Amino acid sequence: MQTTRRGFLKGSATVGGSLFASRWLDDKPETSAAAPAEAATTPAEEWVPTTCWIGKQDCGMLAHRINGRVVKFEGHPAHPRNLGTLCPKGVAQIMAVYDPNRVKTPLIRTNEKGVSGRWRQASWDEALALVAEKITEVRARDPRLLVWQKGRSKAEAFYDNAFVKASGATKLHHGAFCSDAGYRACEYTIGPHGVLHPDFRHTRYVLAWGWNITNAGGNKLCWITWPRQLIEAQERGMKVVVIDPRLRGAGPFADMWLPIRPGTDLALALALCHALLNQGSIDRDYLAKYTNAPFLVQEDGYFLRVDGKEQVWDQQTGSARPYDAAGVAPALEGDFAIAATRVQTAFQLFKQHVAQYTPEWAAEVCGIPAESIRRVAQELGENAMLGSTVVVDGVTLPYRPVAISAYHVAQQELGFQAVRAMLLVMMLLGSIEAVGGQRIDFTWKVHDNYQKLDHITIQEPPYNLYLNHSKYFPINSNNSSMVAKVMLNPEKYGVDYVPEVLIVHMSNPLVAFASQPDMIASYKKFKFVAVIDPWLSETADYFADVVLPAATIEKYEGPLGATDQYTDAVALRIPPMQPLFQSRGEIDIYMDLCEKAGLLYGKGGYLDELNKALKLKEPYALPVDRKPTVREIFDRWAKGAGIAEGVTYFEKQGVQVKGPVSARKYYGYAQNPPFHGLRHRLYGESLLRYRDEMRARGAGEIYWQDYTPLPTWRQPTMDSSPPEYDLYLISYKMIEFKQSRSTFIPLLAELAPRQRLDINPKTARSRGIKDGDEVWVQSHNAVTGETRRVRVQVHYTEAIRPDTVGMPHHYGGWTHPRSKGQGPTSNALYFTGEGYVANTADQSFHVKVRVYKA
Repeated sequence: MQTTRRGFLKGSATVGGSLFASRWLDDKPETSAAAPAEAATTPAEEWVPTTCWIGKQDCGMLAHRINGRVVKFEGHPAHPRNLGTLCPKGVAQIMAVYDPNRVKTPLIRTNEKGVSGRWRQASWDEALALVAEKITEVRARDPRLLVWQKGRSKAEAFYDNAFVKASGATKLHHGAFCSDAGYRACEYTIGPHGVLHPDFRHTRYVLAWGWNITNAGGNKLCWITWPRQLIEAQERGMKVVVIDPRLRGAGPFADMWLPIRPGTDLALALALCHALLNQGSIDRDYLAKYTNAPFLVQEDGYFLRVDGKEQVWDQQTGSARPYDAAGVAPALEGDFAIAATRVQTAFQLFKQHVAQYTPEWAAEVCGIPAESIRRVAQELGENAMLGSTVVVDGVTLPYRPVAISAYHVAQQELGFQAVRAMLLVMMLLGSIEAVGGQRIDFTWKVHDNYQKLDHITIQEPPYNLYLNHSKYFPINSNNSSMVAKVMLNPEKYGVDYVPEVLIVHMSNPLVAFASQPDMIASYKKFKFVAVIDPWLSETADYFADVVLPAATIEKYEGPLGATDQYTDAVALRIPPMQPLFQSRGEIDIYMDLCEKAGLLYGKGGYLDELNKALKLKEPYALPVDRKPTVREIFDRWAKGAGIAEGVTYFEKQGVQVKGPVSARKYYGYAQNPPFHGLRHRLYGESLLRYRDEMRARGAGEIYWQDYTPLPTWRQPTMDSSPPEYDLYLISYKMIEFKQSRSTFIPLLAELAPRQRLDINPKTARSRGIKDGDEVWVQSHNAVTGETRRVRVQVHYTEAIRPDTVGMPHHYGGWTHPRSKGQGPTSNALYFTGEGYVANTADQSFHVKVRVYKA
């Protein structure tokens, strides 16, 4: 049985849907293994539960299927994230599924690489055998020569974990272009894995810091969920302050707009800390009990330790004692002398440090009035309800209903420390994991990186491809654009090899990643490239030797998180029909590829690694001596998770809604002891250690300058560009599109048909530029002097700072017929490398440009 819907899409609408589908398909119909097509004279109508394939948050969908063919998608009412709604991408992806320009069969290149490809069709057996041969050959010589490039991973257990571990490939991430500087900051400072979002059901005051309220998603989700919760919270009286150079679509939802100068977010956060301290809006109990603020710091910047244990000043005994000693009453502030050694609390150092960052100072740096900064600080303090408690699920917890929502704003040169400073604002207010306060993850979970990032051993070269544990980026987010720089000059970075074989999974680095010229130059170094993708991407067009056609929504995939942060739920992507053309689901592709490469069976093989990744135990563990079907794998996973029906449950329901997330699972304060005894890092002592080690090993200042124990402002590198480069370029997301994978869909392209340059009319007129004019946008690298330029059409908007211009990042394709002529990608203008990455190797999407008429 499939989920049914009665009385929908009858009569002419049904006929129209069938005609629509027939335009895009071959004459020979495919049938679904779950529901064979019936005779055309008796249409079989069904609603198949599945999940959105294009979007990041995998919204629940119902696929309307007629005679084995999907003709429409609607939102699944039971899915917590979208509750029956769909965004434009969700509705329009029917056109992507039936796109006649999908890769229909495996392809093998017949011409040289670095130019647009010519291809011959191949069988799956031939194509997989060729890829397997290349994998086997380089693994035998040096496993480092094999690289796997991920895109947006929809089944990490199968791809990121099982395949990477079984093959020994070096995994390259997409995250350094997303928000990973924020992830690293939160893991290091607080513990959970994520960036920043509010506890919307209880929050009273939110800083939407670079959060595109109506045209993007946010922390971990791509759209629908966060805007819905924000509107519900505003109906309860929540106030929203937007901090962004561009107002975007947030205008009707903002109580205040602070049009901050790009790249100065760290300065503003420090000024807010200054103002909060001055007005006394401090949760001293939280700081003393649950952070390292009372730890004693020596004059060299390192903690005072006795027998390896950090010390605090005990107010009862008037002496230094271990921070976790029984009955200790730590002083939060003060200077003390211990055996002729002067020590201060970390909080005392912090107060002295931020004393320099006044609102008046920040006003000059950020381009925001000092009185606005003081007003925000005052309102944060008033709304934080310091000292108050509330009962949730029978648990009495601190109530601090103020928070920040921030995500992609982390991707700037000072991104790691900017997000740390935002966290310090919330730490001062005691908002971290309190009711209504600052959230990082959907439940209280401490990521392994909380400890790992505090105990990094910086190694001597040779380093690996993305410079992990190097003297350049000890904390490392694996930046693929930085990898391109390394490949072009490995000796400079202490790398003693250049990889040869690359597998690109659902990623389009030439368009989607920053510094396009570096990406193109580095890809010329790969001797063999295989691309797994439903379409011939620009990366495949120029550099693939083999293209393996992946299915879109027509496959099993998951397991997929389905929580909206308040409801515990899990989903699977269920194929609403068989894969079109000769495409295959990626899990099938990886199993077949591993089998041909001798990596599927036995200990350490793909199936063995899959058992580990999915946590499959007997009797549900996969036998490692035979190849299962993908459906069997998910059936074993579901039964192992306690679902008696196995995968059949998801084929009927689409999503398993387990119920509300309890306060004891949700809030860090609700743990016993609170935060499981973890101390949040107001003071980053290990950052100082890394700085000292990097300097001692000869790394240049540009690498270690931001490894400071307390976030410290400096002018961004881009500001050193010559004065004629007088505008800041920022990029942003449009809700019409998902990354670079949907601009060719006609229903979406109608909404935003081409690239544009957002510019303030005052700025444009001063240059003699009219709305709609074609202009050159030229960027400048302040370190190397390199310049780049693209031609684009001007779009007037008052909702952007006069010193800032903006370009959405979705365009720049040339392989799909409908992508041609849409305009360039902004990634052609951004630089990577020194001065344009964060100290965690995360890519910055800021650069100085000049704009002039074409």
